[in-house]
Amino acid sequence: MNLKTIVALLVLTAAPAIAQDEANENTIDPSIIPADIAAKAVALRERALNDNLSVDIVESVTTEVGSRRMGTAGDQRVIAWAQAKFEELGFDRVWTEPVELDRGWIRGEATAEILEPYPHNIVMTALGYSVGTDGDLVAEVVEFPTYDDLLAMPEGDSLKGKIAFVSYSMADYVPPEDGSGLGAYGEGTRARGKGRVEAAKRGAEAIVIRSVGIDDNRNGHTGSGYNYEEGVRLIPTAALSAPDAILIQNMLNRGKPVVLKMNLTSEFTGPQMSANIIGEITGREDPDRFVFLGAHVDSWDEGTGALDDGAGIGSMMATAALIGQMEQRPRRSIRVILFSGEEIGFYGVYAYMKKHADNIDYHLLGAEVDTGGGRANTLTSGVGPNSLAVVREMHKLVAPLGIEFNDANDAQAQSDMSEASKAGMPALDLRQDLNGYFMYHHTPNDTFDKIIPEDMRYLTAAYATLFYLAAELDVEFRD
Repeated sequence: MNLKTIVALLVLTAAPAIAQDEANENTIDPSIIPADIAAKAVALRERALNDNLSVDIVESVTTEVGSRRMGTAGDQRVIAWAQAKFEELGFDRVWTEPVELDRGWIRGEATAEILEPYPHNIVMTALGYSVGTDGDLVAEVVEFPTYDDLLAMPEGDSLKGKIAFVSYSMADYVPPEDGSGLGAYGEGTRARGKGRVEAAKRGAEAIVIRSVGIDDNRNGHTGSGYNYEEGVRLIPTAALSAPDAILIQNMLNRGKPVVLKMNLTSEFTGPQMSANIIGEITGREDPDRFVFLGAHVDSWDEGTGALDDGAGIGSMMATAALIGQMEQRPRRSIRVILFSGEEIGFYGVYAYMKKHADNIDYHLLGAEVDTGGGRANTLTSGVGPNSLAVVREMHKLVAPLGIEFNDANDAQAQSDMSEASKAGMPALDLRQDLNGYFMYHHTPNDTFDKIIPEDMRYLTAAYATLFYLAAELDVEFRD
């Protein structure tokens, strides 16, 4: 039996989602992907579909470490956990690289109540690196439907003595489950990040926002890093639960002033040290060059970071581990990096890029997972024009997983890894089904029970197939 026949049989006997007509439509060009390599890729894909390793890794980090915001005790626990996990999974090289945090932060407590016109206790959470209120802060609320409405106010004293309230609702622009509506999230993060500076420039005592999410749960979505600006007064900043944001709007719609009392006990601490954690499967022929897989190891401190970004940790570590367990290692190496400090400002990737600026050409192709554990639905490449044909052939081997191909060839890697893309590293980006990601992320509800094991297996199978091929084929993806 020849290798082409083996490939066809493997495809036809795969998981139920892989239909015979799809196999017929996805014949691989052997001049681009030799039949023996295609056969190994299909076998790897099928193994990953039936292996729960990625899910087990998410369970491990959420149970044994939990929350792991940079600069906390959880951060130190996850550095030790990740090194041990890389070793356990059989990575050939494991090391850390230091990442310095200029200031730490203690969340403290957050309480709030509406005093007028109708008394209510409400739910809010401090946004990252907010200053405290130094006791109760009582002031009238001024609503701004969007961040641009806040910016339209004149600087100076236009909000003196007031609490600015940006009521923008991401839920009004619910992103489709295929992930194409992420712009709605980006719009929400504008007020979450820089609103504290712009409100202070206009004299506000504090700023509160409707949580950046699509849920109707009565909890807040935290987020943001140290976004204060030198020379601008530091003011408290917090996120309201969606139901309580609506409650304030309902009161304002009655034409009566709304007076809010809030108390945040947040405070800064001194500098902290963290680390990026790196594991590598060594290539058999060209070990100094590698494909590059990333996730961020930190999470916000109110949940256990299962979706954001435990799913990325699990899928990327499992992808490389499954490739490393094959009978023969691929030609080039596979490097997995767990970045520190993504949530509060890309600290880890900035440190990595500074250290590795002189060898960025060794980074052959990269990707990051930072949108939960949903199945991949669309592959977009960001490679040189001559290697686009190779990616199209690679896609044929993941198309049976329900993945379409976007021919735009304009992708950058997600999150931290986008910085490597900007520096010239080619990238693949798999858009995922969101599976309610924006209902849970940055909240106490970001926990392991939100992981859908079958979807995680499909996601891992897609990455394992693609990056085995990228590491094995003699392709320069910059060309």
